[in-house]
Formats: sequence, C-alpha cells, structure tokens
Amino acid sequence: MLIESFQNEKVKYVTKLLTDNRFRKKSDVFVVEGQQENDRAQKYHFEPVEFFICETIFQKELPKGKIHLVSEKVYEKIAYRGTSEGIIGIYKTKEADLSAFKPKEDSTIIIVEGVEKPGNLGAILRSCEAFGIDALIVSDGKTDFYNPNVIRSSVGCLFGMEVFQAENQETFEFLQKNNFNIYTTIMDETAEDLYKRDFKQKSAVLFGTEHSGLSNFWIGKGKNTLIPMAGSIDSLNLSNAVAITCYETLKQKKG
Repeated sequence: MLIESFQNEKVKYVTKLLTDNRFRKKSDVFVVEGQQENDRAQKYHFEPVEFFICETIFQKELPKGKIHLVSEKVYEKIAYRGTSEGIIGIYKTKEADLSAFKPKEDSTIIIVEGVEKPGNLGAILRSCEAFGIDALIVSDGKTDFYNPNVIRSSVGCLFGMEVFQAENQETFEFLQKNNFNIYTTIMDETAEDLYKRDFKQKSAVLFGTEHSGLSNFWIGKGKNTLIPMAGSIDSLNLSNAVAITCYETLKQKKG
C-alpha cells in the first residue's frame, strides 16, 4: 500500500520524531535519513524498527524489515533534507555507560564540555571517526546524540563511534582511574604547543564552548595545550580545533 496522504498516522508519527525532541527521547527511537547513514546504522548493529521508502527515488535493494512505501510528495514532507535518496529509517536508541568503556594503552579520547549546536557535534564526530579517536565524551552536554542534525552532519559517523555523555566529575574520575594524560585547552602562560604533546600514550584532550571555553572545573586538572596560529585571530571554530587535534594524534601514532 502506497502512503499518499499527509494525514496518515505514520506520516504524522515520523514528522513528530523529527521535530519534537521530547517525543523522540520518550519513544526511545530516532530517525536516520539517507542511504549511507542507514547503511552505517545497520553495519554497527543498530536495530531497525521500520523504513519509509519512496521507490521512485530509492534506487537500491530494499532493506530487510518493516517497510512503508510513500509517494514523492509525502517523502519530501518527512525528509529532513528534501528528496535525498528516498530512504528514512527508524531505529532503537542505545544506552552507553562510560564505566563500561575499556580504553587501550594508547587510547586517545576527545572530550567536549557543554557543546550546544547539533551541527558542531556532528562535525566533531566525523573528525573523531576519520582520525581514529577511540571515544568521544560530551561532558555536561546539552545536545541529544540522536538529534537529526547530529546524524546528518556526522554522515552517520555517530554509529561507529564510542560516544558517552557524563557530568564533569564523572568524566574526571574516569580519566584518573584509567591513568589518562589530561590536556586542557585553557589559554594561559602555561599552555604548550599541541605538537609537543605525546599522543602515543593514553591521552584525553578537552575542549570547551566557543563562547567561554572550558569551565573553572577543569582549571588545574590537566596540562594546558594550544594550537599554534600565525594570524591575528586567537581562536578557532570548535569543530576545526578538534579536527586539527585529531589529525595530530593520528600523525604521531603513525609516525
């Protein structure tokens, strides 16, 4: 049966999942749009609940599972990115417990405190996955990992990453318990060049918000580190700073 009406209850349901964060969290499911993103969700064993597919757009073999066929007009309404590839999947969320994460002897993790913009978080996830970061911790975070914009801007990299949300104290205790070298990004006279840090050892690099940086909680809890710059500006976009740091950790480990 082809769904052609905007008033169909299933259409209303997926639209609400996309637009109502509270409803999505209460439902314990999330929306994935696009072929690559759905492929990654399934590759990393996220459990699909159902799919909405527009056959006039979708050009590949239908996925296994419950499928609702929709018209192009209905797909354009429920698609976050318009007529993108013709597939939207609904998946069950996963809970991640930081205490269950077992870092390796040379693990590098990125910690971002208080990140608010879903697009920024998605870009950070993409860099972390691309450069082999072992985990991302959002400390005192205000952003939902399963926000559609996080998934879109990470191009599905969320699904293959170890990601955790924790309070500052829990994060700090985890780093201490697992003997991480802690590198904070607080700009002061003690800060040293990023390229002088040894990332072949177990390391955690912490970033604060673009507006105010790391909170006072982290003062004195790590070695201050900075990215050297030649221009007159004294800071970078958060996701760019994380990307440069991630690349440096990979370069050192491969060097």
